[in-house]
Order: sequence, then structure tokens, then C-alpha cells
Amino acid sequence: MKHRQLRVNELVKRELSAIIAREINFEGVLVSINDVDVTPDLKSAHVFVSTLGADAGARVIDKLEAHRPALQAELSRHVVLKYTPHLVFHLDESIKRGARVLEILNEIDKLGGEDE
Repeated sequence: MKHRQLRVNELVKRELSAIIAREINFEGVLVSINDVDVTPDLKSAHVFVSTLGADAGARVIDKLEAHRPALQAELSRHVVLKYTPHLVFHLDESIKRGARVLEILNEIDKLGGEDE
């Protein structure tokens, strides 16, 4: 991936995180943007969102989808690009998966300790 594209991804991620934190209230759910992948033509951006809270993933994505036009408009005021990318939101389960893997490893560790 080109250096410029990495910078654009990081810039969009940072600005979008700030906009979402300011503009949208998610009741009792921690929402974070893990990654943004802007296509090389700058026409769309895949936004990977993780949530921490009571099974709120789908609800958060729906809320972000509903606010997409406002988020894109706000993004265009903060990030000057040839095109303002069309935001596509994806639920990123990697944190949840990572936590589950650590849980399993801890269980294995406990079981291993009992044999000795």
C-alpha cells in the first residue's frame, strides 16, 4: 500500500472517530473505530467498528448507517480530499475474538497447572 494511502486512512480514521464521539451518543456502549480502508480512487471508505457492551454491534452499525449523510458532510469539512468517500460500516469482531482466545488460553493454563 502506498504511503499516501496509509496517511489518508489514518487521517479519515482520526477525524471520523472525533466526529462520532462528538455527534452520536451510544447508550452504555463503547464504540471505537479500529481501522479505515479508503479505496485508492477515494470514492469509498470501509470503516471497521468495534463495540464493547451488551451485544450492541448490529444496533451501533444501524445507528451509524442512519447518520451516514451527516457524518460524510462533517468529514468533508474536516478532511479535504478530491472526493469525500462514501462510508461503509463493518462490525469488527477481532477484539471480541482476541478476548475469547485469551479466555481459552487461560482455561488451558489452569487445566495444565492441575496435573502437576
